[in-house]
Amino acid sequence: MATIVLVHGAYQGGWIWTRMAPILRAAGHTVFAPSLDGCAERKPALRSGITTETHAAEIAGLLFYEDLHDVVLVGTSSGGMVTCRAAELARDRIGRIVLADALALLPGERIGEIVNRTARVTTDLATGPSPEDARHRMFASLDPATLEWALARYTPHPIAAMEEPVKLDGFWDQTWTATVIWCKRSQNPPVAHQRRAADRLTARWFELDTGHYPMLTEPDALARLISA
Repeated sequence: MATIVLVHGAYQGGWIWTRMAPILRAAGHTVFAPSLDGCAERKPALRSGITTETHAAEIAGLLFYEDLHDVVLVGTSSGGMVTCRAAELARDRIGRIVLADALALLPGERIGEIVNRTARVTTDLATGPSPEDARHRMFASLDPATLEWALARYTPHPIAAMEEPVKLDGFWDQTWTATVIWCKRSQNPPVAHQRRAADRLTARWFELDTGHYPMLTEPDALARLISA
């Protein structure tokens, strides 16, 4: 059985894995699904200085303090950026990387160069889509009940993690065992971006016929691919 750490994306928290984590646990896997600093139930801690790198250091710290080894590190959406950085910080604890409809940027790239984002509400500390944009675009692929449930939990994301260029020391120069999962009904991140990651990682490639939140819409199928 595997040890699996699930890394959520922007505007999310550990709650995004609520439907899928129990499936993995029922199969005998050990699963961690933390909310990152300034996100979801940790939003009272929102402040300047929260970046992709500080989020990644949190995940690397979790692996160290829980003494986890041979970890399947799973990132979705912008959590893919955190996953890549955390993996290089905790190289000897990583067994496999899974990028589930995830961003995997090269050093110096910014999210805005890959993803076209509209109708954002931005403060000094956080940024994200407006509630109406979240309802009608971001969560549009969800069924009505799930949409309302997710919208109630949505939180803007720490701004530096969304705006600053990615910092990676050597992730793309190393050899990883990796899986890339493309969600065919998702517009972002673009399929070309995910193909680039798969090619550079020599990763196994899988496709799911669903939108950007497969952990909510196809939890059983995503769980199978993560544990495969």
